[in-house]
Amino acid sequence: MTEVSISNMINQSREILTKRDVATFESFEDRGGLKEALIYMAIAAGVSGVLGLSGGLRGLITGVLGTLVGFLVFTYLIYFIGKQFGGTGTIDQVAYTFSLFYAPLSVVFAALTLVLLITLIGIFLIPLVGIAAIVANVYFGYLAVQSSMNMHDNGKIWLTLILAGIGTWLVSGVLISSLIR
Repeated sequence: MTEVSISNMINQSREILTKRDVATFESFEDRGGLKEALIYMAIAAGVSGVLGLSGGLRGLITGVLGTLVGFLVFTYLIYFIGKQFGGTGTIDQVAYTFSLFYAPLSVVFAALTLVLLITLIGIFLIPLVGIAAIVANVYFGYLAVQSSMNMHDNGKIWLTLILAGIGTWLVSGVLISSLIR
């Protein structure tokens, strides 16, 4: 693994978001690891948090921590569940691969939400932005599981994504409810 920079990761993200295929994910999966993924995600979470400051300082802190913890939980679950289904990837490959699409998408959707909040009519479109964010993340997640876990059975890929999503949702719910108290 070579030294990776944020500018390299941004360029890799751009390529992943525009080429949208497993081969593109494969070409980057060994260029970084968990450490680089967390740094990239922390930057994206910070930018997204600042864009979403309408929830105040507590909203910013909860958003940033929630994004990072959610990312860690989700990628570890993808790795663990994927291994149970015969996947052969590493946690470094999973985290790095997922960060390359999740970080930029989180910033884009946070910026879009802010723009829609500023315009009175746009506020009604925010639920559509949420749906678009889910669809985009599921689509890229599907490609990333194929690449990072070397899985090709559609059923196992979908089951890995669904179980990791449910697990992350449960853990996030517990964490958020404990932070709100």
